[in-house]
Amino acid sequence: MSGVAEGVAPVEAERLEETGASRPTRDRHRWPFGAPLAVLVVGLTVTGILCWISSGLYTRNETRLLKLRAQDVGAVLTAALPSVQTPLASATALANATGGNVAKFEQFVAPYLHGNPFVSVSLWQVNATDRGPLAVVGAPPVLPPSTARARDFFARAAASSNLNIVGFLRRPPLRLGYAFTPTSSGSFAAYGESSLPSNRYAPVQNNSAFNDINYAFYLGRSAKPAELLIASVHRLPLTGRHATVTIPFGDTAFTVTVAARGPLAGTLPKRLPWAIAIAGILLTIAATLLTVVLVKRRQDAVGLAGELEQVADENRRLYAQERGIAQTLQHALLPDTLPQLPGLQISARYEPGVEGVEIGGDWYDVLALNDRRLLLVVGDVSGKGLQAAATMAALRFAIHAYAVEGQAPQTFLPKLSGLVNVSVDRQIATVLCAVIDIPSHEVSVTSAGHLPPILISDRGGEILEIPVGLPVGVDRNASYTSTTVSAAAGATLIVFTDGLVERRGENIDVGLERLRAQVSSNHASLDQLLTQLLSELGEHAPDDTAVAGIRWLN
Repeated sequence: MSGVAEGVAPVEAERLEETGASRPTRDRHRWPFGAPLAVLVVGLTVTGILCWISSGLYTRNETRLLKLRAQDVGAVLTAALPSVQTPLASATALANATGGNVAKFEQFVAPYLHGNPFVSVSLWQVNATDRGPLAVVGAPPVLPPSTARARDFFARAAASSNLNIVGFLRRPPLRLGYAFTPTSSGSFAAYGESSLPSNRYAPVQNNSAFNDINYAFYLGRSAKPAELLIASVHRLPLTGRHATVTIPFGDTAFTVTVAARGPLAGTLPKRLPWAIAIAGILLTIAATLLTVVLVKRRQDAVGLAGELEQVADENRRLYAQERGIAQTLQHALLPDTLPQLPGLQISARYEPGVEGVEIGGDWYDVLALNDRRLLLVVGDVSGKGLQAAATMAALRFAIHAYAVEGQAPQTFLPKLSGLVNVSVDRQIATVLCAVIDIPSHEVSVTSAGHLPPILISDRGGEILEIPVGLPVGVDRNASYTSTTVSAAAGATLIVFTDGLVERRGENIDVGLERLRAQVSSNHASLDQLLTQLLSELGEHAPDDTAVAGIRWLN
């Protein structure tokens, strides 16, 4: 974008004197729309990167949430094991203690019938299974007595310390059989069967804790269609994004496959890439059209070969307009509006540096967590240009996503190193997060290599002493510490980037002290205070400056 102003500088007059009228003629024969094309490519590239980052964050978050839902289902199955194992173990112990007393056995197991959890419970003599069950409570068992399958099942149960499970899934009635023998010295074993739907279909109830997923349960350690126990859909396998877990259960396992019925994190993260794409395309078109206008005006100015002073004036104007475009693009990546919360004033400013017109990596953000708490963020990505702006946008939207999930700064700051890496991108970023509790006047500050904030009260300005962690992008395993301070009624908290206090050849402590002295003697409103800070401290700063503040109302 800065190419619009390049090529026509103060040396233009000297070149025109050397070449006469030939230079304007050659300029008119050049293709004039390189700069608009560059703006279009850059704008679409930035939009594409932001859409890709947002879509990737949404996909990873949905996958993680789906895995957690699968684990929740597995936890429910694991919790169900004692409800199956304990009654059978107790019934077996009772039978062995009473010498196989049928009446006592039937009296004991009767409360566990009618699907809670069994439809059938029977008493078997382990070494004489060919004779069939000694007693049956509930429906007749599906397990055929005089078969090798029955003998092998009870022999395995007698030799095992786990709950033993057998499936009858080939033809109705569909059932799962269980046997548990707590000691190998007993002669009797209790055997129970649970009923499965004949069509293996059990829809999720709307009031269920799992009404946001579809599921399929399989017997064994793989999702074989022949071993399907129950599913919430008629058509398998489950389509779309899904997760599978294997849950040990007795001497075998259950395989659980779940699929989301909709966005688990809500519709906003799903629609965010489309919103970014639409906004980015519109902004790119506007910037391209504006650049076309600037290019045409430049052509008109260059065509006036005899009006050297007029050409110089036009170039200065074009340069200022191009700088305005850069500032417009920069501001487009910052919040359009700031939240308004009761009991609090919020204000922010951004000022580009005096050198160059490239987009920078400084930013601020204010996110309302609820009507009592908000997150105040300020950050600075190293470098300039498209890469710094893309990284800045990625970090900002990532912090939005993590904050919406309810994660604290000390939790999500290490995760940001997945988006920027000094070894790969040659970039780092400093980030300061302040969680504001409005009613309690408490501020929890977490710093990733960033300058500390300043707290202003009736006693003057105070630079907060907080632990400073590593900048984002240095170490994915870095840890961060939050410091909580209390603010007096009417206090003001100011966060800023280094452009406000840093000067070449000067110790940073001198700049911080200059800022502290400035705010201590300034009793203006919050908006006026930020404006004056930029005017008096950041006016000649070579670097971009972002500053944001909040003030409690008395």
